[in-house]
Amino acid sequence: MALRVGIVGLPNVGKSTLFNALSDAGAQAANFPFCTIEPNVGVVAVPDPRLDRLAELAGSKQTLPATIEFVDIAGLVAGASKGEGLGNKFLMHIREVDAIVHVVRCFEDPNVVHVEGSVDPLRDIETIETELILKDLETVEKGHQRVAKAVKTGDKSAKAEADFLARMEAHLSDGKPARTLEVTKEEGVILQGSFLLTAKPVLYAANVAEDNLPDGNAMSEKVAEHAKTEGAGSVVVSAELEAQLVELAPEDRAEFLEAAGVEEGGLAVLVRAAYALLGLITYFTAGPKESRAWTITKGTKAPQAAGVIHTDFERGFIRAETIPFEAYDRLESESAAREAGQMRSEGKEYVVSDGDVMLFRFNV
Repeated sequence: MALRVGIVGLPNVGKSTLFNALSDAGAQAANFPFCTIEPNVGVVAVPDPRLDRLAELAGSKQTLPATIEFVDIAGLVAGASKGEGLGNKFLMHIREVDAIVHVVRCFEDPNVVHVEGSVDPLRDIETIETELILKDLETVEKGHQRVAKAVKTGDKSAKAEADFLARMEAHLSDGKPARTLEVTKEEGVILQGSFLLTAKPVLYAANVAEDNLPDGNAMSEKVAEHAKTEGAGSVVVSAELEAQLVELAPEDRAEFLEAAGVEEGGLAVLVRAAYALLGLITYFTAGPKESRAWTITKGTKAPQAAGVIHTDFERGFIRAETIPFEAYDRLESESAAREAGQMRSEGKEYVVSDGDVMLFRFNV
C-alpha cells in the first residue's frame, strides 16, 4: 500500500498548485475558493537515487520505486466543522489519510486573494486546527454517548474508554490537538480506534516565493517554531518554483534547481520529511529482473519486512541475506560484496536498517 498523504490548507495558499507540481495529476488550480471539490489523487514515485544506482549495478530490466499517494483536499474555511464551504465532506477526506501536509501561505501577492484579506500564517494554522479540533470534540461527544450504557453495567473496558475520552475532551477544549496528548499504550489503542482528525501526524509546508528559497523568510520561521511546539514537522517549499520545474524536461531540472540555489525539488523534500515524521525507512531488493524499493516502519524485523513482499515470505522465513547499500555501491556487485564479507546472513530477530539490500530465504 502506498503511503497516503492529504494536502490541506485554506483556499488560495498554493495547495493545488503544489499538488499539480508534485503529482502532475492535473488538479484544477484557480484564484477562488472551492475550485477543488472532489479530492484529486496523484500516486507518484518516491525519489531515491540509491534505487537507480542499484538497478544500474544489478543490470535490472525494471526499476520499481516506492510510491506515495497525495490527496489534494479542498480548501477548508472557518466554520468547516459545521459544514461551511462543504466542510463536512472535506473533513471526511482527512480521515482517510496516513498523514497531513498542511500548506501555509508565507508569501505576499496582491494578485492572489486571501480569504481573510491578509497573510498571517499562524492565524491561518489556527483557523484550520480549530476546525479539526471542533470536529474531534463532536466525535468524542458521540464516543461518550456510545460507551455510557456499558459504563453503567460495570464494564471495565468501557470505563477505561470513558475516562480516556473525558481526558481527551478536556485536552481538545483547551485548543490542543489530539496528537499532543501523552497517552499510555492502552490509551493509544483507544485513540487509534477513535479516528480523531488532530491525531494525524502533521507536516507544515511553508509556501514561500521562489526568491525566498532555500531558507524561507520571517513567516516560514514562525511556522517552523509553531511546528516544534507540537512535535510536528516543517519544510520550506515554493509552489511557484515547483510549477515551473514540472514544465521542464527531466534532464533540465537539475540545472534549473541549481540556478535557483536549491539542491532538490519539493517532492524529495516533502517525502523525506514525511518519512521522518512517520518513522518510515526503505529497504531494497535487486537483481537482473528488477530492482525495487520497499517501505517499512523503522524497527521492523526481517520476517515482517519480508511479509511486505508476500505473506508467504514471512510465514516461511528462514533467513535474510543482507548487504548495506553503501557496501553494494562501493563494491559494485552482490558477488563482490559477498567476497568482501559485506553480505551478512541474518535471522528472525534482525532489525532491518534503512538502505539494506536484501534477499530472503524461505520455505513455501
